[in-house]
Amino acid sequence: MRRRTTFAVCVLAFLALPASAKRGVTAEDYFAFESAGDPRLSPDGKLVAYVVTTIDRARNRRDSSIWVVATDGQSAPRRLTAEGVSSNSPRWSPDGSRLAFLSSRPAPAPGEPARPQICILPMSGGEAQVLTHLANGAGAPQWSPDGKRLVALSRTGRSDNVAPSARPSDVRHYFHILYNFNDTGWFDDKRSHIFVIDASTGAATQITSGEDWNDTDPQWSPDSTRIAFVSDRTGHEYDDGHAKNIWVIPADGGPLVRISDHEFGDAEPRWSPDGGEIAFTGEAQRRRFPKLYIAPAAGGAKARLAADDFDLIPTALRWGPGPRELSFEAGAKGTLHVFRVDLDTCKAVQTTKGERAVHAVDANFKSGAMAYLVNDFERLDDIYVSALDGGAERQLTHLNAALWSGLELAAVERLPYKSSDGWDIDGFLVKPVGWQPGRKYPLVLSIHGGPASQYGVDWYHEFQVYAGRGWAVFFCNPRGSTGYGQKFESGIVNNWGGMDYQDVMAGVDAAIRRNPWIDTGKLGVTGGSYGGYMTNWIVGHTARFQAAVTLRGVTNFISDDGTRDGAYGHEDDFKGFLFDNFDQYWDASPLKYAKNVKTPTLILHSDNDYRVPIEQGEQWFRALKHYGVNAELVIFPRENHNLTRTGEPKHLVESLNWQCYWFDRFLNGNSAARPPDAF
Repeated sequence: MRRRTTFAVCVLAFLALPASAKRGVTAEDYFAFESAGDPRLSPDGKLVAYVVTTIDRARNRRDSSIWVVATDGQSAPRRLTAEGVSSNSPRWSPDGSRLAFLSSRPAPAPGEPARPQICILPMSGGEAQVLTHLANGAGAPQWSPDGKRLVALSRTGRSDNVAPSARPSDVRHYFHILYNFNDTGWFDDKRSHIFVIDASTGAATQITSGEDWNDTDPQWSPDSTRIAFVSDRTGHEYDDGHAKNIWVIPADGGPLVRISDHEFGDAEPRWSPDGGEIAFTGEAQRRRFPKLYIAPAAGGAKARLAADDFDLIPTALRWGPGPRELSFEAGAKGTLHVFRVDLDTCKAVQTTKGERAVHAVDANFKSGAMAYLVNDFERLDDIYVSALDGGAERQLTHLNAALWSGLELAAVERLPYKSSDGWDIDGFLVKPVGWQPGRKYPLVLSIHGGPASQYGVDWYHEFQVYAGRGWAVFFCNPRGSTGYGQKFESGIVNNWGGMDYQDVMAGVDAAIRRNPWIDTGKLGVTGGSYGGYMTNWIVGHTARFQAAVTLRGVTNFISDDGTRDGAYGHEDDFKGFLFDNFDQYWDASPLKYAKNVKTPTLILHSDNDYRVPIEQGEQWFRALKHYGVNAELVIFPRENHNLTRTGEPKHLVESLNWQCYWFDRFLNGNSAARPPDAF
């Protein structure tokens, strides 16, 4: 009850304050955010276990804990896991008497890293017990339907049996074209494989192996005798292979049965209630949206299409609510929602509604309920529960209510428009906090990454910070974005810097035309990854912007290819490989047009970025300085391509403050603006 009482006191105190006491969102508010994740309904549908992540500012890290809340909303949430250690991935036993979760408890020996292990918490009371002691930790735990075992992933390799001091060399030695990945860094010899664990003793049996592939996403059959999983067994996964398939193996180990029959990537195997079939997502062609398929669980037969004419990307697949239905999530026109497919009609319909993002759904078909996360432009994720059809929705948590009560949050409005060739584009406009008619305001154009992703109506901390600083924000989904169908997403192919540039600039024109309060002499542009590329491209093709901040952006496709973690990963974006058509890669590179840049540009990059290597930022900085542009380069140590989402908390906040420093200096004309590293 302490959390509920504290919230009530904060709300009453807020109501007594004048409206002027509210303030805009700051970068530092990130340190106070509570983030919800991974909701899981209990078997009886009465409780939801979920993860809450907070920031330990003093230690510059994130801490996660597991909480539980009643689905009837009649009692306050309560914490289940102990303080001092992070815990995540709650998974109910089939009878609801135990909760498995992952936690990195104290290391087994001094000097060894603490690795996540499966812990078991009895719901009748008592302390959690560590169940597994896998040398490289455990991941993706899932109970067998009979409650006797769990399946999990762990990494294994030949070096497991050799002490570091006994190895003849510390060099990295590779045989394959892929040898690093942005999220994990340099590869070692360990691969992800499947372990079956006795739920009583913790005894673990490895049932898959192999040095040239990873096995992922293990899923129990309804009778607890078999496990479906995903793997590229061609031996070419590390040679830029794309042939992941669905396989089935006996839970005690044994011969594999291949279920899927596609040349390209298959994923998300999900068993039918009777165990006779497996649903999955699959790519029948390269660079095409995955489709929903169903195949016999015994293998040996061609998979059939489960949904006709569904032109979005299905994720988070599950069987149900009925025996002849599938449910999944998909991004659609700037929103994220739940969809359902009737397997008899092969038609998909949207289940949840609204200008928001609904995701991380967990459904309990026996109790007729589903739990999920919801966020929108003015709120971070909270836990919701509803009927399976999306009705009778109830919000169960209010994690940041006390913080929100003191903030003035900006709202977003849709701004659809036509591009220069008549294509329909979705734009979004955010007015500055405290907007008043008759005044002029700067505008910041933000461009999303990808390009295969989408902006929309969900939460963006940076946009709230910009609006709190008095700047309008415009963002859009140019061709290449997801959420608008295959044709729209493919519009970027062999077109980088072409019609996507036209789409973005037409949106800026539309925003200014419809909102004369925008100060056209104070325009800023920013973006990360593909958005960084487009920022670089824009300032090389127009002088309309007074300030630019480019984050982890591509500048030179020729040097990017062959040095990034995707090896030669742009062949689908152009007409073949770099070596076959050198000029098209250079023509699409912002570096070619650096001599045209006049806009003051701040370059933010991470020194461990394997997706867009740091040399991209360095080339851009030095080229701009060569041509006399007012440019600065900021390098974030220890960070990778995901700095602004999962970087060290202090660096994440500092990155946002660097952006604000630059826009304050060149949009507000504040010559006294101080950079975040100023003494």
